[in-house]
Amino acid sequence: MIPRYSRPEMVSIWSQETKFRIWFEIEAHACDALAELGVIPKEAAKTIWGKGGAATFDAERIDEIERETKHDVIAFLTHLAEFVGPDSRFIHQGMTSSDVLDTCFSVQLARASDLLLADIDALLAALKKRAFEHKDTVTIGRSHGIHAEPTTFGVKLAQAYAEFERCRERLVHARAEIATCAISGAVGTFANIDPRVEEHVAEKLGLKPEPVSTQVIPRDRHAMFFATLGVIASCIERLATEIRHLQRTEVLEAEEYFSPGQKGSSAMPHKRNPVLTENLTGLARLVRGMAVPAMENVPLWHERDISHSSVERMIGPDATVTLDFALARLTGVIEKLVVYPDNMLANMNKFRGLIHSQRVLLALTQAGVSREDSYRLVQRNAMKVWEQGADFLEELLADKDVRAVISDEALREKFDLGYHTKHVDTIFRRVFGEA
Repeated sequence: MIPRYSRPEMVSIWSQETKFRIWFEIEAHACDALAELGVIPKEAAKTIWGKGGAATFDAERIDEIERETKHDVIAFLTHLAEFVGPDSRFIHQGMTSSDVLDTCFSVQLARASDLLLADIDALLAALKKRAFEHKDTVTIGRSHGIHAEPTTFGVKLAQAYAEFERCRERLVHARAEIATCAISGAVGTFANIDPRVEEHVAEKLGLKPEPVSTQVIPRDRHAMFFATLGVIASCIERLATEIRHLQRTEVLEAEEYFSPGQKGSSAMPHKRNPVLTENLTGLARLVRGMAVPAMENVPLWHERDISHSSVERMIGPDATVTLDFALARLTGVIEKLVVYPDNMLANMNKFRGLIHSQRVLLALTQAGVSREDSYRLVQRNAMKVWEQGADFLEELLADKDVRAVISDEALREKFDLGYHTKHVDTIFRRVFGEA
């Protein structure tokens, strides 16, 4: 997590100040529940909220204590006691460090999810706007990087919209799965703390009680969460890679906005490079790479160990901060993307009608020619276009075997671009709804 690829709101979720405040709230809400159950005095719970709530926790002081105790939660509790005074003895009754750490992590991941969902909403809005703008902008579709058949640039963007809509649904489910609370004490048996305390804390923090915590929240939840972030990152890279290809000089069907005063190269003043989408490709690799350690955190020893702890202290902030930045950057790229419809048409016509080969193939089969012979007839004329720069329609019109079964008029009709875009409205209704 470095400032270059970070945005303040997401970074603040993972700050020391936020973490300690959440730790305090977990402890204070637990004290409220304990007071209601008669385990600790109600006045003590009020004092803890009053003095602890007004405290400004000193990270340096907590670090100083931890250097002696070698335990971060104990260091925090010791520092909290410096504010609360004698009533601090009622804090952390029947709880373990994992109750605080795991519940806090759940709160942070839930808050991070809310920001990421807002990021996806902004991206979806940008994609929808540009998709409708270019709904009828005809361009060539490619398979294996080679001209295939016509589509529209709006359909390309509609595909991305549908993909990120699925990403949103997955993240909603992942957020729900991760938003659990564990206040169950040593080995998760509630022996020293009533389950109603967990229920109270969960309600106050917007979480659900973990059914069986075994002292830690099961890490399959976290594995699914980070895997979901990895899938979202891959979808970012898919769209970024498309834009990078379209910006290549010999293609130049679309390109990133190049702002006044921007420089593309320290050596070559003419350069306009796809730096933003290349950056997104790299950031996607980072986020994806954090999914595997999360999965390896699942098989902890017995009821708990802390082999997951060091991993999560890094991947929690890094994955969410990086993805937040990447989604915002991609939204900006889409909003300002420069599109060149004339270049799209010029590229599509570069091989002089080859893109209509399937229609001719089908017409021959429907006229009674076997599929094998139809393929041979079409391909032999297509190869002249590839190898000699010939015009596909003219070659077909000059081929006596083709002319024997298809009229000139029928052949020319097979080269109508509108044939390929006749169902664009249907695709858009499926993606965006009737509106």
